[in-house]
Amino acid sequence: MIKMAENAKNHPPYFTNAAFDIVAIAASAGGLNALIKVLSTVPAEFTAAIAIVQHLAPQHPSLMAEILNRRTAITVKQAEEGDWLTPGTAYIAPPNHHLLVNREGTLSLSQSESVRFLRPSADLLFESIAPIYKNRAIALVLTGTGSDGTIGVKAIKKMGGTVIVQDVKTAEFSGMPSAAIQAGNVDFILPLNEISSTLVTLVMGELLLN
Repeated sequence: MIKMAENAKNHPPYFTNAAFDIVAIAASAGGLNALIKVLSTVPAEFTAAIAIVQHLAPQHPSLMAEILNRRTAITVKQAEEGDWLTPGTAYIAPPNHHLLVNREGTLSLSQSESVRFLRPSADLLFESIAPIYKNRAIALVLTGTGSDGTIGVKAIKKMGGTVIVQDVKTAEFSGMPSAAIQAGNVDFILPLNEISSTLVTLVMGELLLN
């Protein structure tokens, strides 16, 4: 069982054996295939939590959590109000709800106004994480149309976090990754098949060496 360090300085619990506590992922068009590729090789003992915004049709229930849960060793669930971020678990924003992270490490769902016509908004997720997790946060922008996530990765980067963007050459839709890259707040631009191993190395690098 992975333990959490004590909340001694008004920050959320830090996960032990982890260089980062949270990986926040943004995806839109083409996102299901990209998420399967990224999550399918993440090990069950992954020592960070994962929060996902995937743009979905607001009027229909989503089966994305169930589909992904069958393709990966970690636990994937649709986020619920008050969920505690847990290592080795991925939380997906429900259709038509913003997904936000709170200071104590819990999740909130909101049906507040759409952001640039989007709900859920990756920008809002990233912006909620940035001041809380600072240099212990990773933002990942995958395939998608539009530019959602671009403002949020700036916030992540400003607070010392790490930003990964899918190489547009491997993205089904280049809009979101291109916009993030052009904004200039990116640490890694990676082909889709290298993202999972990079996440594992970044989060669990020291643990893997022991």
